[in-house]
Amino acid sequence: MTQQDRPLKGAWGMTALIFLFMLINFADKVVVGLAAKPIMEDLKLTPEQFGLIGSSFFFLFAISAIVVGFISNRVQTRHTLLVMAIVWSVVQFPMLGMVSLEVLIACRIVLGAGEGPAGPVATHAIYKWFPDSLRGVPTAIIAQGSAMGVIIAVPALNWIIVNYSWHWAFGALGIVGLMWTVLWFFLGREGTLVDPPVAHGAAGERVPYRYLLTCPSIVALCCTGFASYWGLALGLTWFTSYLVDGLGYSQTVGGNLSILPWIFGMVVVLSGGWISQRLKKAGVSSRVCRGAFAAATVTFGGCVLPFISYLPSPELKLAFLVVGAAIGSTIFVVIPMIVSELTPQPQRAAMLAIVTSVVTLAGVLAPFVMGAMIQNAATRLIGYEQGFTVNGCLLLAGGLIGLLFIRPEADRRRLAARAIALPSLQATRA
Repeated sequence: MTQQDRPLKGAWGMTALIFLFMLINFADKVVVGLAAKPIMEDLKLTPEQFGLIGSSFFFLFAISAIVVGFISNRVQTRHTLLVMAIVWSVVQFPMLGMVSLEVLIACRIVLGAGEGPAGPVATHAIYKWFPDSLRGVPTAIIAQGSAMGVIIAVPALNWIIVNYSWHWAFGALGIVGLMWTVLWFFLGREGTLVDPPVAHGAAGERVPYRYLLTCPSIVALCCTGFASYWGLALGLTWFTSYLVDGLGYSQTVGGNLSILPWIFGMVVVLSGGWISQRLKKAGVSSRVCRGAFAAATVTFGGCVLPFISYLPSPELKLAFLVVGAAIGSTIFVVIPMIVSELTPQPQRAAMLAIVTSVVTLAGVLAPFVMGAMIQNAATRLIGYEQGFTVNGCLLLAGGLIGLLFIRPEADRRRLAARAIALPSLQATRA
C-alpha cells in the first residue's frame, strides 16, 4: 500500500488522546444540565434565567471557532488544543466559591469560547494522520468522545452533586482537564499527511471562500446539522431537568438516566461511521454513503419526537425521546468528512470551523427558547414537550434538505473548476 492508503504510524495513539480531549469537552458541557435543579434552587432561578445560562455557553462559541479555525490553518493543532484545554480547566475553579447568576454566566461564556474550536480543530488534527477513505472510524471515535464524556462523567458528577454539591462537580472537571493538558504536553504530536488537491494538477490551490460558503452541499450540511444540534443543546441543558421536574424522577435516578441518549447515540455514531466508511471503500458515492444515509436518520428522528406528548407513560416518553434525539447523530460524523472532501487542505481548518459555528448557533437559541416555553406553558411538562415537538419539526425540515441537496461529487467538480479558473482570472486582471 502507498502512504495515502493507510494511516501514519502513531495515528491511533493520537486518536486516543484526542478522544479523551473530546470526552472532557462534553463532560464540561453537560454538567450544567445535570445540576439544573440544584442550581435553580440554590440561585433562585426561573426557567428563563436557567435557559439563559444554557445559551450563554454558545455566545462566543461560534466566533471563537471561526477565529481559531483560521489560526489553525497556519499554526500547529497540537498548540491550539493545548491552549484550549488549559482555558477549560481554569474557568471551572471559580465555581468552587460563592457563585451568582452573573458569575455562572460569565464562566460559561469563557468556557464556550474555549470549547468552540474543539470539534473542528480536533478533526483537522486527526485528518493529518488518516487518508480520506479511512476517516469514517476515527471521525466516529472522536465524535464519540462526546458520548463517552457523558456516559462516564454523568454517574460520577451526579454522585458528587448528590453527596457534596454542584460546586464540586465543576471543580472535579477542572482537575481532570489539567491532567489531560499534562498528558498532551508530553505526548501530543502533529500529523504530516497532506490531502490531494481538489483540482487535479493544482497542488496548493485555494478556492475562494465565497464559493465554498455558497456550495449547496455545505449549505445543506449546515441546515441539517443546525437542526440536529438544536436537539443536542436541549439534551445538554434540559434533559435531566425534564426527567426530574417533568416526569417526576429523583435527582439520582434522573441524573443517571441522562446517559441513555448518549449510549444510544454512541452506538448509532460508531455503527454509522463504520457503515459509511465501508460503503465508501466499496465505491458507493459520497452522496449516498455520507449525505443521504445521515440525512435519512435525521429525518426519522423528526418523525419520532412530535409523538412524545401523546404517550401515556414516563417510560415510553423517555424511550421515544432517546431514539428521536439520538438516531440522527451520524450527521456529526459525516459533516467534517464532506467538508474535508470539498475543501482544499490549506483552507480545511477554517471551513470546518465556519460550518461548526453555523451548526452550533442552534445552541444559542435552543436552551433559551425551551426555557421560555416551559415558563409560559400551562404546566412545565407541557412546556418541555412543546419544545421537543419544535425540535422534531426542525429535524424533519433539516433532514429533507440534506436528502435533497447534499451532493459532494457534483459540488466538488464545480469547486475544482473554480480553483482552476481563479489563477487565470487573476492573471487577466493583472
